[in-house]
Amino acid sequence: MSVFGKYADFYDFLYRDKDYKNECAAFEEIFSKYSKQKVHSILDLGCGTGNHAIILHKRGYKIVGVDRSEIMLNRAKKKIITLPNKRNITFAKGDIRTWRSDQKFDAAVMMFAVLGYQLENKDVLQALATVRRHLKNGGLFIFDIWYGPAVSVQKPSDRIKIVATPTGRIIRIASSETDITRQICTVHYTTLNIDSKHLINEIKGNHQMRYFFSKELALLLEVSQLKIIRLGAFPNWKEEISENTWNIFGIAKAI
Repeated sequence: MSVFGKYADFYDFLYRDKDYKNECAAFEEIFSKYSKQKVHSILDLGCGTGNHAIILHKRGYKIVGVDRSEIMLNRAKKKIITLPNKRNITFAKGDIRTWRSDQKFDAAVMMFAVLGYQLENKDVLQALATVRRHLKNGGLFIFDIWYGPAVSVQKPSDRIKIVATPTGRIIRIASSETDITRQICTVHYTTLNIDSKHLINEIKGNHQMRYFFSKELALLLEVSQLKIIRLGAFPNWKEEISENTWNIFGIAKAI
C-alpha cells in the first residue's frame, strides 16, 4: 500500500485548509489566457480524493480523474454520489506513468506536486508521455512542483500540524532530509489519530519528493513534446519565481 493509502482516512482533514477553489480559479484564468480553444474536458492525473476534479465538474467541465490509490478513489466516488450530471465526472484506477485511454482532452492537470513523486528521469518521462498522449494538439498542461533554487536555499524544516476532527484531533509530525545529488527530499511522517482521551492509531511513512530546476524541466517537457509557456509562483501564477518560491506553477502546451 502506498503512503497515501495508509492515511487516506486522514487526507481530507489534513488538507482541508488547502484552497482548492482558488487553484481551480487559477486554472480557468490560465485557460482564458493561453488556450486557443475553449476548454471543455480535463484530465486530472494523481487526483487523490477528487477535490480539484469535483470543483471543476461543478464549473461545467468534463473530468476524468486518475489515481493509483483505490482507497483515495473510493473516497472521491462517494463525494459525487449526489452530484448532477455524474456522467461528466469519472475516476479511474491507474499509475500515471502507464495509464492509457482512447480519450483526448483539452487540458491536463497534475497538482499537489504529483510530478515530483516521479523520482527518476524515466518516471518523469513516462508520466509526461501519459500527459501528451491524452492531450489534443495545443492542449494545456498545468502542474505544480517544488522549485530547486528555493529548496536549496531555504532547506526543508521539521513541522507539526494539528487538526481537529469530529471525535478528537490528528497530529502529524514531519522531519526531512535532502539528497542534493538526486534532487530528492525525503519527508518522514508520523501521524497520530487521537480521540478525546486515547491514541486510536499511529501511522508512519515516508514521502520522497523530487525538486526541479527550470532548464532541466524545460528539457524533460520538450523531449515529451510539451513546451513550457510559463513558470509562475504558486498559488499566484502571475507572480515571478525566485529562490523564495518553494512551490511553483508550470504551464505547458502540447506541440
